[in-house]
Amino acid sequence: EKKVIVPDPAAGCSLADMVGPSQVRHWREEHPDGVVVCYINTAAAVKAECDYCCTSSNAVAVVESIPPEKEILFVPDYYLGSYVKAKTGRKIHLWKGYCPSHAVIDPAQIERLQDLHPEAEFLMHPECGCLTKQIDLADRILSTDGMIQYVKQSPSRSFIIATDNGILYRMKKENPEKLFLPASEHARCHHMERNTLEKVYRSLVTLEYEVTVPPEIARRALLPIERMLAITAQERFLKGHFSPSEVSPEEAFSFEGDWVLEAANDLR
Repeated sequence: EKKVIVPDPAAGCSLADMVGPSQVRHWREEHPDGVVVCYINTAAAVKAECDYCCTSSNAVAVVESIPPEKEILFVPDYYLGSYVKAKTGRKIHLWKGYCPSHAVIDPAQIERLQDLHPEAEFLMHPECGCLTKQIDLADRILSTDGMIQYVKQSPSRSFIIATDNGILYRMKKENPEKLFLPASEHARCHHMERNTLEKVYRSLVTLEYEVTVPPEIARRALLPIERMLAITAQERFLKGHFSPSEVSPEEAFSFEGDWVLEAANDLR
């Protein structure tokens, strides 16, 4: 058990607010054999109504683990869901939610940047609103951490970054010899910017404001998260990202036996 605090209680998530638990329940009533996958950017009450959770880096693997005959609802991000649908070929119902920071990224501005910097690699986050128009033009479609790691090892000296501009500070700090160009100057999350350094300091001193989740909601919301972690752990093992001291083959394959197959059998 850990205490979770947020520096500013008004710092929410516009994307997460675009779907509620009652809406997920309504879809389930119309698709009783369907499976609901929620992006990590959802409320605990929404996760409690879902079968699987995912991040932008493991969304494809999570969807591929679901039995192929199942209909899937992906909430709440339409663009990330579209990307997963294109990569997997699965029948996915897409929720019409979006991240405002990513939605403002304009394809025309990216084209202008590419004309000015033809040598720059174009990195795109799958939440971007320009995804449907420029998916084939991106050199890489990566999660936030995927971008952080990629620019370190890439031989390129310049990059066009299509995601929230908050990532640029860390990129520049860790790679001072490289040039990072924001795909849009307006791609900033006003919710994240509420959590200033002064507020973080105050929260650490006063331990305010504590985030609490009703026990029953927490219990139900944990299941889709644990299923996601089991799928990710198994995928990492199969790719050789675990050392023998970290996990045994029996433990790795038990992930599927314990969670993935169980999930396929007991999906509501």
